[in-house]
Amino acid sequence: MGGYSLADVLATRKPRDSWWTVYFVDPLACRVALVLANHTRVTPNALTAFSLFLGALSAACFATDGLVAGAVLFYLSFMIDCVDGKIARLKGTGTPFGLWLDYVGDRIRVVFCAAGLAYGQYVLTGDVAYVLLGAAVAVLDLFRYVNAPQMKRVREVVRETISQEERAPRNRPSFFRRLNGFLARRRVRSHLISGIEFHAAVFVIAPLIGAAALIPVSVAASALLLVNEIFVVYRMWLFTRRATAVPQKSHVLIGG
Repeated sequence: MGGYSLADVLATRKPRDSWWTVYFVDPLACRVALVLANHTRVTPNALTAFSLFLGALSAACFATDGLVAGAVLFYLSFMIDCVDGKIARLKGTGTPFGLWLDYVGDRIRVVFCAAGLAYGQYVLTGDVAYVLLGAAVAVLDLFRYVNAPQMKRVREVVRETISQEERAPRNRPSFFRRLNGFLARRRVRSHLISGIEFHAAVFVIAPLIGAAALIPVSVAASALLLVNEIFVVYRMWLFTRRATAVPQKSHVLIGG
């Protein structure tokens, strides 16, 4: 089997990632990936399937009021989900089907865990607020991951219609340039609240704190994520205003 080094694995990390992944997941995920790469023939798809299995166990724990166990299993599920990408990039064994499986598996894990958390707390308390919270978490997550690819397609269409000069980034205040540079040197994305931090807050941090934290932490995380999504959509709207005209075929592409 391959003699990969930790440096090889570290090189497979994304240039920029969420702060939760950079500081709380990658340090462990890289070392797990190193062991698996050097001592097993496990495939990225098998790791994705195992990640989904752990996510299902997490949902089952949430449904039976095992909040701490559910939080630990959700963290491990996400960590393994990070490992599969590193293995794929390290060994060049990624597949188009694996991309689909990874994307769909993430959505299934969130829906299952949201349902498990809502069900478990509703059975214990009879409070319908937990049911509404579970539904809100699932819907917000699905909206974000349905909206993101569509925004990417819109940006690609707009780039086809604007000149090279117009594509140049607009000047931003020096404070934001310095902040972005500071974060970039640490591989942290400028969006400090994203889907990953949202999942960590709802399914790891809040359950570890205790049942009393589930609603306030989840509501706060949902509000922050919603504000971030509104800001991202606003930036996309500003970007689209720079386009003069969109080719007819692009209208068909966007509209399906």
